[in-house]
Amino acid sequence: MAEDNLNELSEKSLLLRIARELKTIRELTSRAINAMVEAESEVPEKMRRFMNYMHDLHDVKFMYEELGHPVPKHVKEELERCDDRYRQLLVVMHMDGGAFEKVRRDMANDPNNRWDHTRALAGPKPKDPTP
Repeated sequence: MAEDNLNELSEKSLLLRIARELKTIRELTSRAINAMVEAESEVPEKMRRFMNYMHDLHDVKFMYEELGHPVPKHVKEELERCDDRYRQLLVVMHMDGGAFEKVRRDMANDPNNRWDHTRALAGPKPKDPTP
Protein backbone atom coordinates (compact mmCIF):
# COMPACT_ATOMS: atom_id res chain seq x y z
CA MET A 1 0.00 0.00 0.00
CA ALA A 2 2.86 2.41 0.82
CA GLU A 3 4.41 1.60 -2.57
CA ASP A 4 1.15 2.55 -4.34
CA ASN A 5 1.21 5.93 -2.56
CA LEU A 6 4.79 6.57 -3.76
CA ASN A 7 3.88 5.67 -7.35
CA GLU A 8 0.84 7.91 -7.21
CA LEU A 9 2.87 10.83 -5.84
CA SER A 10 5.61 10.39 -8.39
CA GLU A 11 3.05 10.20 -11.20
CA LYS A 12 1.37 13.35 -9.91
CA SER A 13 4.66 15.20 -9.61
CA LEU A 14 5.65 13.99 -13.09
CA LEU A 15 2.38 15.31 -14.53
CA LEU A 16 2.88 18.65 -12.77
CA ARG A 17 6.41 18.89 -14.17
CA ILE A 18 5.13 18.11 -17.67
CA ALA A 19 2.45 20.78 -17.27
CA ARG A 20 5.08 23.37 -16.23
CA GLU A 21 7.29 22.44 -19.17
CA LEU A 22 4.36 22.72 -21.60
CA LYS A 23 3.52 26.14 -20.19
CA THR A 24 7.13 27.26 -20.63
CA ILE A 25 7.21 25.93 -24.20
CA ARG A 26 3.94 27.71 -25.00
CA GLU A 27 5.18 31.01 -23.53
CA LEU A 28 8.53 30.87 -25.36
CA THR A 29 6.88 29.89 -28.64
CA SER A 30 4.45 32.80 -28.30
CA ARG A 31 7.34 35.20 -27.68
CA ALA A 32 9.19 33.89 -30.74
CA ILE A 33 6.12 34.16 -32.97
CA ASN A 34 5.39 37.69 -31.71
CA ALA A 35 8.99 38.71 -32.46
CA MET A 36 8.69 37.32 -35.99
CA VAL A 37 5.41 39.14 -36.60
CA GLU A 38 6.90 42.40 -35.30
CA ALA A 39 10.01 42.00 -37.50
CA GLU A 40 7.87 41.29 -40.56
CA SER A 41 5.90 44.48 -40.00
CA GLU A 42 8.85 46.38 -41.54
CA VAL A 43 10.21 43.87 -44.10
CA PRO A 44 8.31 40.70 -44.95
CA GLU A 45 10.30 37.49 -44.70
CA LYS A 46 9.80 36.84 -48.42
CA MET A 47 11.50 40.14 -49.29
CA ARG A 48 14.27 39.66 -46.74
CA ARG A 49 15.14 36.22 -48.07
CA PHE A 50 15.01 37.41 -51.67
CA MET A 51 17.35 40.31 -50.90
CA ASN A 52 19.76 37.95 -49.13
CA TYR A 53 19.78 35.73 -52.22
CA MET A 54 20.34 38.70 -54.52
CA HIS A 55 23.15 39.93 -52.29
CA ASP A 56 24.76 36.48 -52.35
CA LEU A 57 24.63 36.51 -56.17
CA HIS A 58 26.28 39.92 -56.18
CA ASP A 59 29.04 38.51 -53.95
CA VAL A 60 29.55 35.59 -56.37
CA LYS A 61 29.85 38.04 -59.28
CA PHE A 62 32.30 40.16 -57.30
CA MET A 63 34.35 37.07 -56.44
CA TYR A 64 34.93 36.35 -60.14
CA GLU A 65 35.79 39.99 -60.84
CA GLU A 66 38.13 40.20 -57.87
CA LEU A 67 40.09 37.22 -59.16
CA GLY A 68 40.24 38.72 -62.65
CA HIS A 69 37.98 36.07 -64.17
CA PRO A 70 35.09 36.84 -66.48
CA VAL A 71 31.72 36.55 -64.78
CA PRO A 72 29.96 33.45 -66.14
CA LYS A 73 26.89 34.00 -68.29
CA HIS A 74 24.63 32.04 -65.93
CA VAL A 75 25.59 34.33 -63.02
CA LYS A 76 24.88 37.47 -65.06
CA GLU A 77 21.56 36.07 -66.28
CA GLU A 78 20.48 35.20 -62.75
CA LEU A 79 21.35 38.73 -61.62
CA GLU A 80 19.26 40.10 -64.49
CA ARG A 81 16.35 37.91 -63.44
CA CYS A 82 16.71 39.08 -59.84
CA ASP A 83 16.81 42.71 -60.96
CA ASP A 84 13.46 42.33 -62.70
CA ARG A 85 11.99 40.32 -59.83
CA TYR A 86 13.15 42.92 -57.30
CA ARG A 87 11.35 45.64 -59.27
CA GLN A 88 8.20 43.49 -59.39
CA LEU A 89 8.32 42.79 -55.64
CA LEU A 90 8.76 46.48 -54.88
CA VAL A 91 5.68 47.34 -56.93
CA VAL A 92 3.63 44.79 -54.97
CA MET A 93 5.04 45.89 -51.59
CA HIS A 94 4.22 49.56 -52.35
CA MET A 95 0.66 48.89 -53.59
CA ASP A 96 -2.31 49.74 -51.39
CA GLY A 97 -2.23 47.40 -48.44
CA GLY A 98 1.32 46.25 -49.22
CA ALA A 99 3.85 45.99 -46.41
CA PHE A 100 5.97 48.94 -47.56
CA GLU A 101 2.93 51.11 -48.22
CA LYS A 102 1.78 50.61 -44.62
CA VAL A 103 5.20 51.51 -43.24
CA ARG A 104 5.50 54.53 -45.55
CA ARG A 105 2.06 55.75 -44.48
CA ASP A 106 3.15 55.59 -40.82
CA MET A 107 6.44 57.32 -41.64
CA ALA A 108 4.70 60.13 -43.53
CA ASN A 109 3.13 61.32 -40.26
CA ASP A 110 6.52 62.17 -38.73
CA PRO A 111 7.18 65.93 -39.12
CA ASN A 112 10.94 65.39 -38.58
CA ASN A 113 11.49 63.20 -41.66
CA ARG A 114 14.43 64.18 -43.82
CA TRP A 115 12.84 62.65 -46.92
CA ASP A 116 9.40 62.87 -48.49
CA HIS A 117 7.59 59.57 -47.86
CA THR A 118 4.25 60.84 -49.14
CA ARG A 119 5.28 60.84 -52.83
CA ALA A 120 3.94 57.35 -53.50
CA LEU A 121 0.91 57.53 -51.23
CA ALA A 122 -2.40 57.73 -52.99
CA GLY A 123 -4.28 60.93 -52.32
CA PRO A 124 -7.91 61.03 -51.25
CA LYS A 125 -10.34 59.74 -53.81
CA PRO A 126 -12.26 62.48 -55.63
CA LYS A 127 -15.82 62.93 -54.51
CA ASP A 128 -18.51 61.63 -56.80
CA PRO A 129 -20.11 64.68 -58.49
CA THR A 130 -23.46 62.94 -58.91
CA PRO A 131 -26.04 63.63 -56.17
